Amino acid sequence: MNGPVTTPLALDLHTDPVALTAALVDVPSVSGEEAALAELVHDALTGTSLRLARSGNAVLARTELGRPCRVVLAGHLDTVPINDNLPSYLAGEPGAETLHGCGAVDMKSGVAVMLHLAATIADPAYDLTFVFYDCEEVDFDRNGLGRIERDLPDWLVGDLAIVCEPSNAVVEAGCQGTLRVVLHTTGARAHTARGWMGSNAIHALSGPLDRLVAYRARTVDIDGCHYREGLQAVGIGGGVAGNVVPDAATLTVNHRFAPDRTAEQAFAHLTEVFDGYRLELVDASPAALPGLGAPAAAKLVAAAGGRPVAKLGWTDVARFAALGMPAVNFGPGDPTLAHTRDEFVSVADIRRCAEVLTEFVHTG
Repeated sequence: MNGPVTTPLALDLHTDPVALTAALVDVPSVSGEEAALAELVHDALTGTSLRLARSGNAVLARTELGRPCRVVLAGHLDTVPINDNLPSYLAGEPGAETLHGCGAVDMKSGVAVMLHLAATIADPAYDLTFVFYDCEEVDFDRNGLGRIERDLPDWLVGDLAIVCEPSNAVVEAGCQGTLRVVLHTTGARAHTARGWMGSNAIHALSGPLDRLVAYRARTVDIDGCHYREGLQAVGIGGGVAGNVVPDAATLTVNHRFAPDRTAEQAFAHLTEVFDGYRLELVDASPAALPGLGAPAAAKLVAAAGGRPVAKLGWTDVARFAALGMPAVNFGPGDPTLAHTRDEFVSVADIRRCAEVLTEFVHTG
């Protein structure tokens, strides 16, 4: 089922979204290497009535119909490195088929649904902006949305943002925030033969580790969505040599926090948890509130069956929320399969997402 991958000469945006997903999967687009796929997407959209723009390996398209409300749909073109999982293939019995391949779930199936919608919309109730961007799977600073925000900010303006990341075809509202801190302990060096003459900085981590074991994370209800927080040790550093009592050690901790807190408030909470220890903030990304009170968001939830859930993780909805837009995740596939070698997406999920979004944009 693996072999040489042939880049298609063109994408047929009017074909079944499942076939379109397979065509997208079969075009390798590891982060930083999205150019070939971006060109195919741009060429395919050129045949529509949408206004187009480019930003590096990102492709943007939008309607300009003068509707009172604009919805932004966003999806990234890049994938994690290929792991002997191209080309794509279908498996399973009719009615329970799955499409396998690198990026099938994260997130070329969502991109396929967006592209199909862009090519087939007729008299939508909203003006629509489609953002197909690059470098989501790598460092935050390389994410194409950041470049678009700097260079083409008017393309990221709307009343609702839908990020078509995998969500099991259910509306996932908002997202958790995340931050990492490094806790530092100090001691005094000594020869291990005379260890009592020193002070072991690694041993001093036992206090913070005990606090982590005893920590009870919150579950926060916002708009009926339950955000479960987390606090986990993710790394320990220290040691000088095999016969030296270490005089410095570090404990790296990751905190996932609910959107009722800002990143600054979350960090302040950790300073309370680890009172008496020096903390260094090394990375922080804000959470996003559900935003389900926005009229367009409520209509999307209704079209999707009225069962929104909290997003337990961080996604680019937070970037849109920071721009003042309500934002949700809605896309085909199980997010727990992302980045796995046997990555696959349910065919039924792809078709359901296409049907829900089509109903949403046409009925308003």
